[in-house]
Amino acid sequence: MQNYVFRTPYRSGLVPRLSHGQTMPRSIPFRFAIFTITGLCTVSHFGHAYAQTATAPTRAQGPVYIDVSQPQSDTRLLLPDARALQRPKDSPLPLSGVPLGPMPGQATMDTPSSDPYESTKTFHKIELDSLSQREGPSWLLPSEIDAQRRTDMEDPYYVPTTGATHLVPAIMPFRQRLQQKGFVFSFTYKGEAMANINGGIRRGMDYVHELTLQMNFDLGRMNSNLNGWSVHTLVMNRAGREVSHDRVGDYYVNLMEVYGLSGHVVAHLVDFYAEKKFLQNRMDVTFGRMSLTHVFATSPLICSFMVTCSAPVALKVDPGFAVYPKATWGSRVRFRPTRDTLMQVGAYQVSPLAGNPSGWSWGSEDSTGLMLPIEFTWQPFLTRNRLPGHYMFGYAHDTSRYPDVLGAKPANLVVNANRLHSAPMDMFWFEGDQMIYRRGGRNQMAGGYLMAGYIHNTPHVSSISDEAYGGLSFNSILPNRINDRLGILYSWYHVSHRKELGQMMARDAGLSLGAQVLAPQTDSHVIEAYYAIDAFPGIVVQPEFQYMIRPGETSHIPDAALVGLKVISNL
Repeated sequence: MQNYVFRTPYRSGLVPRLSHGQTMPRSIPFRFAIFTITGLCTVSHFGHAYAQTATAPTRAQGPVYIDVSQPQSDTRLLLPDARALQRPKDSPLPLSGVPLGPMPGQATMDTPSSDPYESTKTFHKIELDSLSQREGPSWLLPSEIDAQRRTDMEDPYYVPTTGATHLVPAIMPFRQRLQQKGFVFSFTYKGEAMANINGGIRRGMDYVHELTLQMNFDLGRMNSNLNGWSVHTLVMNRAGREVSHDRVGDYYVNLMEVYGLSGHVVAHLVDFYAEKKFLQNRMDVTFGRMSLTHVFATSPLICSFMVTCSAPVALKVDPGFAVYPKATWGSRVRFRPTRDTLMQVGAYQVSPLAGNPSGWSWGSEDSTGLMLPIEFTWQPFLTRNRLPGHYMFGYAHDTSRYPDVLGAKPANLVVNANRLHSAPMDMFWFEGDQMIYRRGGRNQMAGGYLMAGYIHNTPHVSSISDEAYGGLSFNSILPNRINDRLGILYSWYHVSHRKELGQMMARDAGLSLGAQVLAPQTDSHVIEAYYAIDAFPGIVVQPEFQYMIRPGETSHIPDAALVGLKVISNL
């Protein structure tokens, strides 16, 4: 039988839990009666009875909260629309929406709690519990649209960018036995073919692929003395060529996701870090080798797009922002001050992005400084269908001193070096998304999102000083295709005015800007659209279209149109 907890006015706490047959204390100034628990719920409020028929949402853990402080018209918001919560039949997620292990395509570092899943000590299994039972900014919202005012929301921020099930379901019992022992793994193939069909510098197609092995060790399950401890590893192989360089003529924006700093390495070590959750799942600390773009300024939503995965381009080109699969030494502390806010701060070694291409040669890395990021997230849940939003505000300071981009080659031959000075780099970012409808289940990606973001870097020492983007990510556009997802994203990239000025000075002096730069650079634009099809068990087929305006950030190449195909297979 499902237990129900009745919530009194927001600031007065909770009424004690009721068992079957118990009555409410007389000190509670509300009269109500429960006629059934599983279906028909009739509540008497100040002598006025009304009835609502709904199916109570199934939870893996935790009670269902009913707010008796709301007026009659607001009580309809207590339970979501049952049609919106209906899951696909082949969904790998349980009824609660919480995955039981690290799922392929999960772009965040959040993993299920080290506590056993039958434990009642913690409410969340992926998200942290809050330090305070209060709300933060969500308290300012009207009560009729603030779903979190009634109870904390447990559905995880998870996007199934791979198939809804596994390619080899026969090994699932074996995987479940390993998980009970404290070991979970995923093995994923991701291949991308992209062809330039118009514009750019030449027509043709390039192909890249990625093989990823992710392993998590829950030390608490292996030894009870290590409860709360876990170790996370990720090893990958990448190979292929980048269409942006070969066909389009742009060297800032990678139009294919599976291309980056690792080069052709058989087994590139990406993540190798330890995590400790403490204060009963209210705070965690990670330390070891990790990519910043799997921790800060990222989300599963933006990583469903090729260009922005795993972070916006303006951050990925910064030397101090270790972009996946580049990893660096560092540590991060994360906690939830209130039920709707999240804070994380970190400190990371800064080393050249192109250094240590294998990921294993730790002693060969040159350290240039320290990266100090901090990020605040507001996460409201709106309306009866509990539509989540994520609004991230971040800042990072890189103590490394970088040369003035005004004096970059070949402008260094005409600029007085004595008038230039190096400086550290600061980065600011805002990234927001809001679900506007829910369809297909309880997890936070079962619905359609609108999204937008803006990034600013110190123009004095940055090549890309500004970026802005906006778009949408909708699921279930076609009838009966709940697992499919449509994404459209527009991005604008602005070259630092100081770098443009240096290039203008070099051009006026009759110097060549190099084979890759055809003129002083200003800005470029990219429109990306995809439709991800959950084609077969464990396989996603994703047609892609991209249109780039001003490749190379100049008007010498007006545009380029590309079509491609991404295939993701999950063992």
